[in-house]
Amino acid sequence: MVMITTIRTGTNMTDGALYRLMAWLSPGYPVGAFSHSNGLEWAVETQLVRDRLTLIEWLQDVLHHGNGWNDAVLFVHAHRAASEGDGLRLRGTALLAAAANPGRERRLETVAQGAAFRRISRDAWPAPGLDLLDDIDDSDLAYPVIVATLAASHGVALPESLAAYLHAVLANIVSAAQRLVPLGQTDGQRAIAALMQDVETVAAKALALGGCTLAADLAALQHETQYTRLFRT
Repeated sequence: MVMITTIRTGTNMTDGALYRLMAWLSPGYPVGAFSHSNGLEWAVETQLVRDRLTLIEWLQDVLHHGNGWNDAVLFVHAHRAASEGDGLRLRGTALLAAAANPGRERRLETVAQGAAFRRISRDAWPAPGLDLLDDIDDSDLAYPVIVATLAASHGVALPESLAAYLHAVLANIVSAAQRLVPLGQTDGQRAIAALMQDVETVAAKALALGGCTLAADLAALQHETQYTRLFRT
């Protein structure tokens, strides 16, 4: 309960933390998120997602049971390891995050953004903690791990940084849905607003690893051979 309150009020936000999170997780941070749909493109083609309500249901499953939940757990462990300067545990988390992908495109989505995020952050927001991941190749660097490491290295608290990360991931999928379903901009924002409580709940409960959203994982696999597509994943 305390963690949920912290997420809502930001009472533990350090100086500059909010600005950092807005910069790192804004659409303007060039990690290439716009080119990924998290498998949504296949879900739309097969009518699993066809309007705002089915989009919300899809994203709730992803958040609570699928790769959104896994990302949250991995983010927690990466942030804690980086905060403690535990390079061995952080690198182990990074390798687990890279391996915890059921298909080629799911892995591509997370490591492509992870590598881009590290490259940009080293130049624009350098921090000694990033050196803890020097032994991890770009092809093995998952997005939640590097974001968590940068946040910890800049002293940005875990609850706030995790909530911001989850919001950014959802916002990118909603943006893809606006083009694919299609949805209007207002419906897109209504979907994001409807998912706020889900983000807070998942952020507060991210203490164990596990995912079981087979439809979302199968969507990502089917997208690999989808005939017409706009997104890389």
